[in-house]
Amino acid sequence: MPNPTRKNPPVKLTKGYVDRVKPGPKDEFHWDTEVKGFGLRITPTGKITFIVQGRVEGSSAPPARITIGAYGVFTVDQARDVAREHLRTMRMGGDPRAIKKQDEAMKVTLRDVANAYFDRPGQPLRESTKAEMNRHIDKVFAKWAGKPIASITIEDCRQRHREMCESGIDGRPAPGQAQISLVTLRTLINFANRRYPRADGSPLIPVNPVKAMAQDDWKTFEPRTRHVELHNIGKAWYALDEMRLAPKNTDALAAIDFARFLFLTGARKTEAGSLTWDRVHFDDNPANCWWHLREEDTKTGNAIWLPLSTQAVALLKERRRLADEAKKLGKGDSPFVFPSRAKCGYVADPRAPFERVRKALGMDGLSAHDMRRTYITVGFSACDVEYFKCELLTNHVPEGITARHYLQTSRLQYLYPETQRISDHIEREGAIARAKATGGNVVALPQRA
Repeated sequence: MPNPTRKNPPVKLTKGYVDRVKPGPKDEFHWDTEVKGFGLRITPTGKITFIVQGRVEGSSAPPARITIGAYGVFTVDQARDVAREHLRTMRMGGDPRAIKKQDEAMKVTLRDVANAYFDRPGQPLRESTKAEMNRHIDKVFAKWAGKPIASITIEDCRQRHREMCESGIDGRPAPGQAQISLVTLRTLINFANRRYPRADGSPLIPVNPVKAMAQDDWKTFEPRTRHVELHNIGKAWYALDEMRLAPKNTDALAAIDFARFLFLTGARKTEAGSLTWDRVHFDDNPANCWWHLREEDTKTGNAIWLPLSTQAVALLKERRRLADEAKKLGKGDSPFVFPSRAKCGYVADPRAPFERVRKALGMDGLSAHDMRRTYITVGFSACDVEYFKCELLTNHVPEGITARHYLQTSRLQYLYPETQRISDHIEREGAIARAKATGGNVVALPQRA
């Protein structure tokens, strides 16, 4: 019967020998005489695992020790055969560990890669970005989600792009969505190449298929410039004011107020939609009223305090009054400024009021982002607000070394005069539009908070 110690003499490993091996106080090794480098390790608890050890030809690294598998899962003869294959690979300059890792990487699915991308430590994604990327995987690339990402070809991408351009997901052409979803796929493939390299260090997918097909099949889209024209500013504001007189319900009223808030601030809908009361500040001095976006709320990842015009303050105070009234009546106590019965708890997209404004203006479309362009257009073209100030007020990263490094770009209360000028213009144009629509010849004085 073998008597294992720290240094056991090599023996031919057989089933009978392995069955008689006894554990010691530490891990102990027993080496085979038939295949040099093949052996077993037995732990103090009695667990026996087959191993193989050898040096990779041409490598200066220490000998590689590779676990084959547990006794019982492998027989001695099966483990010895595996050891021979590993040793043969090492003699040819290959590292079985790297090859195994590569084999595993070749099986990593699109969904696996996405999950790893989302879980990167120190590089968190905004929830809205994660949700959009997940939507692309689950909707646009649903058939590929469980497929190895390395198996996605250029022709696969070309075909899916063509299908999306022609019929989208719901039967309607969606060339823009086709391009955006393929950007998601390109990002994940680039990440897979960094996270899961081949055994020799080369990329898992030598040529990103999205990048390759885009060179010939990708339509170049012109930058979007749609906005409410200056001569229609008043008509748009008047339309929103009129909607507020007879909303269908509290959700509809919140959506109308949300649309008005976007008009007055040029904010991104995701940033303003999730605004909570603890990030709104009122003060007797109009120049000290502000709303706050945390780092996690913004597209740029920058915390920012934005000034509020008196019109925006009046809007928010009315929202606060309605919220207090609802609480007294036991109808809810939402932390959101623009609450909704939607799953997220707030108005995510004021599509309905913008659709009514669109019809009133005869436009072919109108979105929340169009209001950002409208706000900047009003500021720059109608109110003589310098462009870099318009950028700051809409939470864009300012261009130019001076603006980025020397200007105060987080606490922007000093830009109150500029945002007030823009709101005054919008309100004044709205009063003129109302007078025209009602046949009046007197423009009412602006309402103030």
